[in-house]
Amino acid sequence: MTVRRGGPVGLALLAVLALAVLIVAVSVGASPLGFRDLLSILAGHGDASSRAILLDVRLARVLLAGVVGAALASAGAAYQAVLRNPLADPFILGVSGGAALGATIFVAVSPTSAIGSPLGRPLAAFLGAVATLVVLFGLARFRGRTATTALLLTGVVLNAFDSAIIQFFVTAGDPARFQGTLAYLMGAMGSPPWGALASVAALTAIGVGILGANAHTLNLLSLGAEEAGQLGVPVERSTWVVVLAASLITAAAVAFTGIVGFVGLIVPHAMRAVFGPDHRALLPACAIAGAATVAAADAAARTLLAPVELPVGVITAVIGGPFFLVLLLRRLRAS
Repeated sequence: MTVRRGGPVGLALLAVLALAVLIVAVSVGASPLGFRDLLSILAGHGDASSRAILLDVRLARVLLAGVVGAALASAGAAYQAVLRNPLADPFILGVSGGAALGATIFVAVSPTSAIGSPLGRPLAAFLGAVATLVVLFGLARFRGRTATTALLLTGVVLNAFDSAIIQFFVTAGDPARFQGTLAYLMGAMGSPPWGALASVAALTAIGVGILGANAHTLNLLSLGAEEAGQLGVPVERSTWVVVLAASLITAAAVAFTGIVGFVGLIVPHAMRAVFGPDHRALLPACAIAGAATVAAADAAARTLLAPVELPVGVITAVIGGPFFLVLLLRRLRAS
């Protein structure tokens, strides 16, 4: 069946598929509990132990994966439009690394009672992401344009710098504060408290809502700054509104799960092939497909080597790394 590009039918079918992926992700795990047990618990049956595993552990984790996937995919689509670069991604550009550094500094210097704050770490991660973008856009505005290679090299340098500073804090700081830092840097998807899940979901909803409200502006910005200005877009203000919203949702994701790479690269390209370049359809498609993608990757991370869990960032990197190389080769050949 052919779905009209950008049509509501296509988005509805994508939403049904994503819901199915989320249900399957809740139904699989190291314990033998499965889909029938989930249905039984949702119907009001089942023992307390099964309910705790499926709802408080698996469901919370899958919902977090969905929110993180929606955030990273939406941010990737926004960065690609603003930078007019198909290789833009929160991880590749170093924005995720900057957010991770901000979150790490917050853990290092804040009082012990404030470490578990549902908003403190996301705010610090947001500031780290914005600082990274200031450097990146400083390069991007040099003489009005920049080459793809320069952006990628800048992202590599920023990621290396952020990783070095994070390792310094981990090595010199209190070990009790930085337990699980290695897994965090590789994208650790845990089962968050419901309050933390609500905060990251709220921040993501705000950021994605801002991007959605600027979907038409993104369409014009993707044509180029000069063309957008001629069409009446306040380029400077609109650009920063978009990048700050994208940074907010990137920071919210990174603050709770660490660095999950390449989601913002793979999903927008796949959805653009199906729904076209119009961001009024592309952004919701990216949010839905991103949620399903990270939920599926997390389910694979939990089950491939069960009872040992892989960081979800390993799964996304194994898929996204070759995908990025193919896109880069195409880009270099075209230029």
